[in-house]
Amino acid sequence: MTTELRHLTGARQALTVILPVRLPAPPTWEQGPLPFELGSRRADTATRQTYFTPSAARVLYGTPERPCRWHRFESRTHGPLHLHGIELLRTATARHPGAALAVLHFLVEGPALLETLRAIGHRHSADPDPLDGPLAPETLLAGVAVPETSEAPFAIARPYTIAFLTPRAAHTPALRQGDRLPATADQWLWSLASRSTAADFPLAPELMPSQMKHAVRISADWSALVLRHGAAFLGHRPDGGDGDFYDFGAVHHRTVYLDALLLGTVQRDHIDELTEALSGVFDGPKLGARVAALETQIAGFRSTYWRQHLTAHGPANELLLAYQAQYRLPDRFTEILAEAADYARLVQTQDNQQIAGALGVLTILGLPLGTALSILQVLDDHAPTHLLLALTTAALATALAFTTRYGRLVLSSLRNRVGRGR
Repeated sequence: MTTELRHLTGARQALTVILPVRLPAPPTWEQGPLPFELGSRRADTATRQTYFTPSAARVLYGTPERPCRWHRFESRTHGPLHLHGIELLRTATARHPGAALAVLHFLVEGPALLETLRAIGHRHSADPDPLDGPLAPETLLAGVAVPETSEAPFAIARPYTIAFLTPRAAHTPALRQGDRLPATADQWLWSLASRSTAADFPLAPELMPSQMKHAVRISADWSALVLRHGAAFLGHRPDGGDGDFYDFGAVHHRTVYLDALLLGTVQRDHIDELTEALSGVFDGPKLGARVAALETQIAGFRSTYWRQHLTAHGPANELLLAYQAQYRLPDRFTEILAEAADYARLVQTQDNQQIAGALGVLTILGLPLGTALSILQVLDDHAPTHLLLALTTAALATALAFTTRYGRLVLSSLRNRVGRGR
């Protein structure tokens, strides 16, 4: 099955590569995503914004006052890959203000789509990485952005790939047979999304249903599968060429569906950073200030980035949910909220202890002194010696009070608070 896929040439073969970069300054490129045209319709910022909620559109496209997306048309050919254009999406986080994603749009010539994917995934026995030479990210982005290494924080281990393949009439393993989709179609879809063959990763047959649980059946004509390091779109009927429905699919998978996956990537990186911030919450003094800053960061992420509903058009939502499921983002964010709430309760408990300790000190200090002065006032005694005696007696009573169990608890509470830097 995968042997046949490795050696076939689809009617349309496209590849999108997403990789993390560092953006030292806003580029001088054209603002907005790379526009694609379909007849008289142009999939530019204005058109694509209509598919998304306003909050999601601001994350993906920015605003005229605060742009976050730029593009440049670029035509380069290296081996079977032909570069069409490049996009940059700024994804700044609190710790990494220069974080961004570079998106490279390729067409693939000849029977090389799966082999190219395997090479980008650095599979054993695969060809050399095609993102080299004239297509090396550091060459394409020279002077504009710096590609992150796999060791950099929150960087994906390999570039994320999105493959698009439409079959010809002879490619029966991918074609729908009446109302039934053959199992080989899902095997092809999984190979493209996982960037592997059965020799690279011999998936047990009983595991295939779980792997395909999040497959998105966009329509009877095509399906999509989202995995951790790659996604794929595969047609299920022969491509009729220009004027076919797949004209729409070729544009849509590079625009609206790509944007849904980009939003998922941004969410993942922010959740990674929140997790890292939680792990260091006890490092150093001023726990309350750090917890307050963390709560502000979580609230900002929740209001700005955390979306599970993007559009009234279902497939984009399903693709985002599939990406989130691969990285357990909903569960991880729930854990973050619970952990932050625990820390907030801890800080509140410490604040209550400090207030109680301060009230205890006021009680221990004020009660003897107030009692002594009240006695002198009732006796109408203004003799300086009697006043001095009363103050001395009050001081002794206060010292004795601090030796009691209650006094020791008050002192212990205050000492613990000072020791924590509060």
